Amino acid sequence: MSFSWVIFIDLGIISLALLSVTFIKARIKFFERYLIPNSILAGFLLLPFYSYIGPLMSLHTEGLGNLVYHLLNLSFIAMSLRTRRQKASGKSVFSMVVVILSQYSLQSLIGLGITFLFIITIIPNLFPSFGLLITLGFALGPGQAFSIGTGWEEFGFYGGGSVGLTFAAIGFLWACFGGIILINRAKRKGWIEKGRRKNPDKTISPGSTQNRDASTQKRLGSVFGSGTIDPLAYNLAIVLGIYLVTFLFIKLTTYMLSFAGDVGMDFAEGLWGIAFIFASIIAVGVKKLLILFGVDATIDNERLTRIAGTSVDIMVAAAIGAISLVVVAHYWLPITVMAILGGIITMFSVLWFSSRMFKDYAFYRTILIYGAMTGTLPTGLALLRMVDHDFETPASSDYMYAVGLMFIFAIPFIVSMNFPAYGYTTGRSIYYWITFLIYFAYLLFVLIAYRIITGKGAFKNAGTIWLEK
Repeated sequence: MSFSWVIFIDLGIISLALLSVTFIKARIKFFERYLIPNSILAGFLLLPFYSYIGPLMSLHTEGLGNLVYHLLNLSFIAMSLRTRRQKASGKSVFSMVVVILSQYSLQSLIGLGITFLFIITIIPNLFPSFGLLITLGFALGPGQAFSIGTGWEEFGFYGGGSVGLTFAAIGFLWACFGGIILINRAKRKGWIEKGRRKNPDKTISPGSTQNRDASTQKRLGSVFGSGTIDPLAYNLAIVLGIYLVTFLFIKLTTYMLSFAGDVGMDFAEGLWGIAFIFASIIAVGVKKLLILFGVDATIDNERLTRIAGTSVDIMVAAAIGAISLVVVAHYWLPITVMAILGGIITMFSVLWFSSRMFKDYAFYRTILIYGAMTGTLPTGLALLRMVDHDFETPASSDYMYAVGLMFIFAIPFIVSMNFPAYGYTTGRSIYYWITFLIYFAYLLFVLIAYRIITGKGAFKNAGTIWLEK
């Protein structure tokens, strides 16, 4: 009898890389100093293995790509299911949304501008969506960069998924090394505030048995008592069940779009690349239903966080390991130019906007946003922990609320990323101009919101990167 071991062989190799890195970091303090996550270092161990040794053993990067795609969607479901009961400052949350949107628009406009500059000069066959992988790799993360980049391969983008993963890997390096540089400079310049909120409200985990009334305890006992089901298995079952519903929903949508002919099928192909959006929407809907029926207490924030965290660790390692060095060599010039300019502009623009928009805990919010806009949210939280060890400031909780609000803004932004690909296949340049106009409209919204939040003198001392209070 024959069974398929491929997925578990890939997971086993990733696990060995993560364990090896853990022991290496315990011996070499350089990695601790620059706060490079284990998953990133493990990915760079996997990169040469899957490029040169793995193929000799019939191990290819396709399996890693599948893991990246699915773990991304699962992590979004787990985080969307989490419930929060901590209050946040509306102005601070909206200010965070504005700063995040500034990075989405700036990174995309820079990427598109450089792409078309290459097209009209030395690389005329460069895929028009190439530069958008800066935003996907830096601000949105390796999972989105791979899934959407891979979707563009159907439109003729050679190695799109691998290019997306390359930008994500470079973004992690910007986050780690750039973040340490910013923190050290902040300490020298006195940007880190001395005063902190001493007794912040703590987020109550709905899955916890603390601070619950008798009826809630009884409901929890009926679900988890007497060995009925392990709490982790219960929360994981909800996550996987939602993922199945997501698959069925997109499958049904694809079937319905097939009646629209080739245009409908092209659009349907793009939907699979943004499955994480539909997964998150369905997860939020399920959470609302659980609250409606009074069983939301069975959702455990801590276990959902562990599911999401484990998914992200494996996903990041697999994402870097899945990079094709052949593809990177093919696109080395545009990747180098865009990665350097994108990283520099991201660093300085986050400092510029944040120092002016946040009235309290400005640097704490800045370093969190910078880490998330070049790496992932866990990277941003790791940088924040270096200056806010116990998360005493409201920076992390405000960011969580901002991410929820950002989801509304991000949907049209991400969907419009497919427009240049449609323009490339149909030969209609109007799609390129529409994309430019959409991202310019986002930037215009950012500037208007910035002016409203900061008031008079918003652009005073515009040449100063970090404006002292």
